[in-house]
Amino acid sequence: MSGQDHSDPIETFRIEAADVLNEVEQALLDLAENPGDKDLVNAVFRGLHTLKGSGAMFGFDDLAGFTHHCESAFDQVRKGAVATTPELISIVLSAQDRMRALVDGEVDEEKQALILGKLSEAVAAASGQAPPASAPAEGEEAEGWRVRFRLPADCMANGTNPLFLLDELRELGECEIALLTDQIPAWADLDPRECHLGWDVTLKGAIDRHDIEDVFIFVMDDMELSIEPLADAPAETQSTSAPPSREAAATPTQEKAAVGNASAADGKAQGGKTAGDTLRVPAERLDELMDRVGQLVIAQSRLSQIAHGNIDLALRSVSEEIERLSGELRDTMMVMRMVPVSSLFGRFRRLIHDLSEETGKAITLTTEGEGTEVDKTVIERLFDPIVHLVRNSCDHGLETPEERSAAGKPEEGNVTLSAHQAGGEVVITIRDDGRGINRDRVRAKAEENSLIKPDQVLSDQDLFQLIFHPGFSTAATISNLSGRGVGMDVVKRTIESLRGTIEVTSEPGQGSTIALRIPLTLAIIEGLLVRVGEQRYVIPLSSVEECIELSLEDDMRHRGRSLISLRGALVPFLRLRELFTSGTKPDPYQKIIVVSTGAERVGLVVDQIIGNHQTVIKSMSAFHRSAASFSGATILGDGAVALILDVPQLVSLAQQQEERLQAAG
Repeated sequence: MSGQDHSDPIETFRIEAADVLNEVEQALLDLAENPGDKDLVNAVFRGLHTLKGSGAMFGFDDLAGFTHHCESAFDQVRKGAVATTPELISIVLSAQDRMRALVDGEVDEEKQALILGKLSEAVAAASGQAPPASAPAEGEEAEGWRVRFRLPADCMANGTNPLFLLDELRELGECEIALLTDQIPAWADLDPRECHLGWDVTLKGAIDRHDIEDVFIFVMDDMELSIEPLADAPAETQSTSAPPSREAAATPTQEKAAVGNASAADGKAQGGKTAGDTLRVPAERLDELMDRVGQLVIAQSRLSQIAHGNIDLALRSVSEEIERLSGELRDTMMVMRMVPVSSLFGRFRRLIHDLSEETGKAITLTTEGEGTEVDKTVIERLFDPIVHLVRNSCDHGLETPEERSAAGKPEEGNVTLSAHQAGGEVVITIRDDGRGINRDRVRAKAEENSLIKPDQVLSDQDLFQLIFHPGFSTAATISNLSGRGVGMDVVKRTIESLRGTIEVTSEPGQGSTIALRIPLTLAIIEGLLVRVGEQRYVIPLSSVEECIELSLEDDMRHRGRSLISLRGALVPFLRLRELFTSGTKPDPYQKIIVVSTGAERVGLVVDQIIGNHQTVIKSMSAFHRSAASFSGATILGDGAVALILDVPQLVSLAQQQEERLQAAG
């Protein structure tokens, strides 16, 4: 078990604060694109207000004090006194980074003072730019308000006390309250735990509309609320407590609330899910459970092996039942660990925003396939490589606005992140519409570094793979964002550690595309257990296309030319017995297992196909990690160790072998 205490309220606050800050960041980035959206302004204000209050409650006084200044700034934005400028948003984003540090206990008064100084300047500048029309909101100068509201039925279960809201309204000015009872159900249908009442409140005096909205700020999204100036309210509705028909009284706020409630009702009707159906579980507990499932799968494999060698029918029956249950448990566990890539892509909006400012280029981010799901461990390890690739695309791939205009392109560059599932892999693509990779420059740099010979013929794919060589860079000058190639070796190592591959394509003037092919999971896979000589190996079943027989006569006939004809296409194959120097004679009837990665196919010759095998992947030791043909190991039912074949590496090896044979004629 992890030593971390998840019942610690401080740790709980930190987790919730991280969620709030993520929501604030997304709202700020949305606001940068839609500066006039009041809902986004309110969302930012609410998030900051919540963080300040929670921070003070849990003893994070520095956080509460620092956040208070940003909250105050957005309070002025909310009231129309300050315009939403890009400078203000950028500074609040920087302040948000400082808030994350404060949540982690890192106090740096100098940095905080610097940010607050810039915030004051931005607020002062933005208030001077604020258009007069945005100052007082419509109806703000009214001498009174009519406020009608209905809370959600489960408001009291969630801790909202309507009496406290009414008390706050009373504190604003002279107040008359009428109860709305038209939605109370029949006695037989009445649930005393639910709220079926509404309130019609008349407030008199010079009251700011925003002060009224502040009363409902934490429940506004889930309730029906109407705030109308008394001067605009129909006379008959002011003199009676009976409410007008809901259709006639519906304001935009009410309509939005009604739509939200209807959507929620539809959601419940369709999926039956509520907020209480979702449970937050620490990631290390999932990892621990995954490890237990892996041990169960190995034990089940051993039980199956014993049962198949036994004539006891009862034992066989139990073994089959355990196999079924462990398979279902494994599938359920795998689903629990899968998360959509939207959680990964969403983190790049901020990066693009910052890179756009840093490089002076207008850049938009487009995302596709955000619903594609990947194991959470894969998601976590993909972040850093993609950050590096996106930074390179923005800094080195995209042209300046002037260069793009001269080339007949829109001044605004685009970076696209997309994801889709292909068999047992997920393909994540980083694409830009920039200048593309300069082949001549890459080749010249490779020759200068003696990576290739001057007359060496290379395909585009092989040429572009050179940019992943350690220390390889084609940038004329190295900026703090670096040029394409710097650090790319780290990207390649990380992707290979995930058993993934990288494909690069580029067109001059059209941009570049880098595709990362990553396995969906790193924990348990379906494998095909095979025998080569006296050893057994596992081939990931997701890579297997088909199995065909290779007789001894056919094997002899193919000697010197390892190619088979498969429905009119020539497919190279590798004899694993020779590759692994098993030192045994081949079986009379060998098998060719055709595997693929991307568009490439290759055959692997084995002596025997044993069958499907649930494979719990174990990492190779540091001593064996250099063996490029294997991606890991697993424990079989009899306790023996079987190596897992690295299909992309074997396909690459077969392609190189075929190229050598073709070059030799």
